[in-house]
Amino acid sequence: MPEAVQKQVTATAPGPWPGTDALEAQRIIRGELGSPHLPFLAELPDRGVGSDPLGRTASLLVELAVDVQPHGWRLVDRPGKDQRRAASALASDINVLADVAGSEDTSAEALKIQLRGPMSLAAGLYLHNGERALLDFGARRDIVDSLAAGVADHVSRVRAAVPGSAVVVQLDEPDISAILAGTIATASGYRTLRAIPGEEVTSAWRTVIDALRAAGVAEVVVSVPEIEAPIQRILASGADGIAVPLKALTTRQWEQLAGAVEAGKTLWAGALPTDDPSAKLPRTADVVDCVWRPWRQLGLPPSSLGAVRVTPSDGLAGYSPSGAKEVLTRLTQLADGLNQLALG
Repeated sequence: MPEAVQKQVTATAPGPWPGTDALEAQRIIRGELGSPHLPFLAELPDRGVGSDPLGRTASLLVELAVDVQPHGWRLVDRPGKDQRRAASALASDINVLADVAGSEDTSAEALKIQLRGPMSLAAGLYLHNGERALLDFGARRDIVDSLAAGVADHVSRVRAAVPGSAVVVQLDEPDISAILAGTIATASGYRTLRAIPGEEVTSAWRTVIDALRAAGVAEVVVSVPEIEAPIQRILASGADGIAVPLKALTTRQWEQLAGAVEAGKTLWAGALPTDDPSAKLPRTADVVDCVWRPWRQLGLPPSSLGAVRVTPSDGLAGYSPSGAKEVLTRLTQLADGLNQLALG
């Protein structure tokens, strides 16, 4: 098993970042999240088509092509300008990362990249007939296999950009609760798609996670919303950890997360609320308490806080670059506060 559990609390962020300047983004992120924290390859959705999380991951698919229609990304017979634009933007971002990392006196020990998970990818891609790929079992299977086939080259390019740094992957599944509950709307909006069996979801994750491990990835975490978060399914997939916002977790979910920590998994705790970029960030002490209080109530020892990475509750694309930088600063302060408690 990868060495996933940190000896101290560290910080990272989901991936979406404001603006269109990849160079500025990487300089801020790597400046704020140096070792022992986890810098990440920023996503810049403000650049438009191809820089959105869905298109970015879709550009990695092997033997499946996509383009953009008024309703969203669609599976097509051959690659077009939209897919080429997405692939070009991602390649440019990796080149910028290489330049920034190469100019550092001391590079971070690891780097995180984000991918849209296979189930939310299937929910977001459309078939020729205008329906979601999620509707069709064969299409879902093809997307899982295609993504698993495409991650090796992507990971290889990222590793070449940051030689010596471990690569960590965050699989984003923002739609997973609706997928499992059968509440994803059809293209017409008049009905919903049938719920996808939990066993199929677990198998899809396992396929992609196995491919990432084979590509040399050090750690894979599945990121989900807190509402109906399928924690046990994530654990069954072989993921190294779970990324989840803390704001609405139930007692039952906290108990499941405690069990995961005791089993050696990591918890990426979305402790810092960032759903409203216009709101003032809470005091560090208050955010520390939202992790520390349930931790102690569950009977987890302070020393096990090393299993935690603290993150914002949401991506930071809605912030200004200076506001996003302030969020990263607050995260490292939060990690410091928790580390003091861990040391007793």
